[in-house]
Amino acid sequence: EVQLVESGGGLVQAGGSLRLSCAASGFAFDDYAIGWFRQAPGKEREGVSCISDSVSGLYYADSVKGRFTISKDNSKNTVYLQMNSLKPEDTAVYYCAASSIPYCSATTEVGGVRMLLPAEIHYWGQGTQVTVSS
Repeated sequence: EVQLVESGGGLVQAGGSLRLSCAASGFAFDDYAIGWFRQAPGKEREGVSCISDSVSGLYYADSVKGRFTISKDNSKNTVYLQMNSLKPEDTAVYYCAASSIPYCSATTEVGGVRMLLPAEIHYWGQGTQVTVSS
């Protein structure tokens, strides 16, 4: 059975830190891009960060660059998202996701770079709530 299990969410004050974990099983972890998405109430699900060893992929949304760090431990089939200097606007449900594509990003028609889209994800975790208070 394919599983992606998130943990580490919770309530933290602005400026604080959390580390999210995503434990994967049931698929070829090393061959997939593993990403973190988040969704706030009334908002679209957005890509936050992604890592892929197979194609040396790494992605951070502009809104989290310099504050979040993604890492991967293949021996534990686990991906982490270290979140520092948290802001209230980081409040959302955070989802771990896996794609066999396995690239983390793609170029856009206008020459930019986007993260994998939700439609390009093959496996999803159930999410963990992150709430950042002011």
